[in-house]
Amino acid sequence: MAPKTKFSTHRERATNPLVWCAAIICTILTVAVIIAGIVTFIGYLVIHPRVPYVSVMDAHLDHIQIDYAGILEIQVTILIRAQNGNEKAHASFSDSSYSLSLNGEVVAQLVAPPFEVGKNSSVDFNYVVPSSPIPLRPDQAEDVDTGLKKDLITFDLKGSTWVRWRIGHLASVRFLCRLECRLRFHPLNGTYIPSRCSSKAK
Repeated sequence: MAPKTKFSTHRERATNPLVWCAAIICTILTVAVIIAGIVTFIGYLVIHPRVPYVSVMDAHLDHIQIDYAGILEIQVTILIRAQNGNEKAHASFSDSSYSLSLNGEVVAQLVAPPFEVGKNSSVDFNYVVPSSPIPLRPDQAEDVDTGLKKDLITFDLKGSTWVRWRIGHLASVRFLCRLECRLRFHPLNGTYIPSRCSSKAK
């Protein structure tokens, strides 16, 4: 007996036009994202942007004195340079603030107003930092006295600045430049012992 052939009496359902529209839109968006990524990558290779940074270029211990009551008086000059190595983009620096401390005691605050650094250029800030008389604890005063006798005084410099620059016409980038280092001096003549002090990655 021949097998019976089954016929479907239901007509195949057509795909909803909304589904087609959604698929087309998703495809267009995917292609657009891929193209944007390729353009950004090529732009990065062409422009080769560099992150601006800040560094201590020089310093001098102008004055340091501590009396028998443990009252400290100092004056320090610190030269900080903001560097922009980008040949095709200006850089904007803002909220620049650094604290100078000695044996855990903040002796001065270094601040700067917002400023611009041109293409492939730099701006120097020559901070002259006088402090008001600072009363020290006996242990802090003893450490300072020991440093004076050894002709070696060490300050801690810590702070940051926000920098913004454009990568061509592609995007605007905002980055926090952190500065944290030790500044060492010979108090007998005030000379600075050079050492690396920069927010630039090693």
